[in-house]
Amino acid sequence: MSDFSTHRIRAIAKKEVVEFVRDWRTIMAIIVIPLLMFPLLFILFPILLESEAAELDALELSIVIQTNEMEPTLEMAIETAGIEFSIEPLANLTELSEPGEDLERVRNSSVDAILRFEQDNSTWNYAILHLSTSERSNEAWNRLLDALSTWEKEEVERRIADSGMDVNATLDPLRWDGDVTQSDVATSGEQAGMVLSLFIPLVLAIWTYSSALQPSIDMTAGERERGTLEALLCLPCSRLELLLGKWVAVATITGVGVLLQICGLLFAIGYLASSSVIGLPELSIGTVALLATAILLFAIMVVALELALAMRSHSVKEAGSILAPMLLLIVFPALFTQVINLDGIESFWFAIPVVNILLALRELLMNRVITEHIIIWAGSSIFYAGLAAYYASRQFNREDIVTSLS
Repeated sequence: MSDFSTHRIRAIAKKEVVEFVRDWRTIMAIIVIPLLMFPLLFILFPILLESEAAELDALELSIVIQTNEMEPTLEMAIETAGIEFSIEPLANLTELSEPGEDLERVRNSSVDAILRFEQDNSTWNYAILHLSTSERSNEAWNRLLDALSTWEKEEVERRIADSGMDVNATLDPLRWDGDVTQSDVATSGEQAGMVLSLFIPLVLAIWTYSSALQPSIDMTAGERERGTLEALLCLPCSRLELLLGKWVAVATITGVGVLLQICGLLFAIGYLASSSVIGLPELSIGTVALLATAILLFAIMVVALELALAMRSHSVKEAGSILAPMLLLIVFPALFTQVINLDGIESFWFAIPVVNILLALRELLMNRVITEHIIIWAGSSIFYAGLAAYYASRQFNREDIVTSLS
């Protein structure tokens, strides 16, 4: 067998990348989707939410108020909330919240909600009948609660004033002195890093695994199923060179997808920063380099593991049935690490596979550079990546590498 050659590795990687990206759907998957994902999520989604909120605010709602004694000030509060209403006498009920004969009126949307209101000496009891599966009824519920809260506040202030007491001193005896925002010593960049650290590690981890999934299967089980793997094995290259060539190809495709996703993320963050929704994190050059290192180590481990498991499979279907559910091994740790408190965190967390990289990304996005943690997650990640690479090399050296299920 010829000596180890980087030229042959590059040739194999080039061949695999060219073959994989010939399909326009692949270009969509590795370029268009990651580039547009965050802009669509961070820009269009808030716009849609604002549009939906404006649509709800513009609704003309109609309710029924059942009471035997209506307060004029409450009528004004409900009218101010943009609700049309009619008043009916309150029937004798054991409980105001019991639907009774009004059940069908609410369910068939003949009214958006029914407010039942009765006075009990110096207090009032109320209940709101609504249909939680109806947007109109839910909006009526929310507007009524706001109106009742406003009216209650005014009523409390009136009673305090009537008793000769100072309203502000009675309702607000404890007051903040000065500007609340000035007392927070965290910079806007640190606050932005805190917000971003809650979801960027999750998204990057899932996308790294997902973007490497299809090329890993296509370049191993796919070639095995199509019968083209035999031709590759006949080339004057070692099994290690074959593995490294395919790894470089998958890593290149994955890296492009992740890089474009980060570009889309930075664009979205820049847009939000310009609109004062969220600021930009304050990261040093060393922190950015550590972030890139963490993502690289994670990608090495993920790509090697996916290549190994796909090579063990005899068909694309079998490889997909094995690798697709393994995404849960990324999702569950990713969700778990979002709730871990980084203040005073134990060092052993940074040695657990997958969790270590996700926690590292969270700390680095918050610009926390802790030497002990860096040594642990970097060392453990190199170890796990080495194990994954060794396992992959074992699979590529199997004698039955080209056999099929039949």
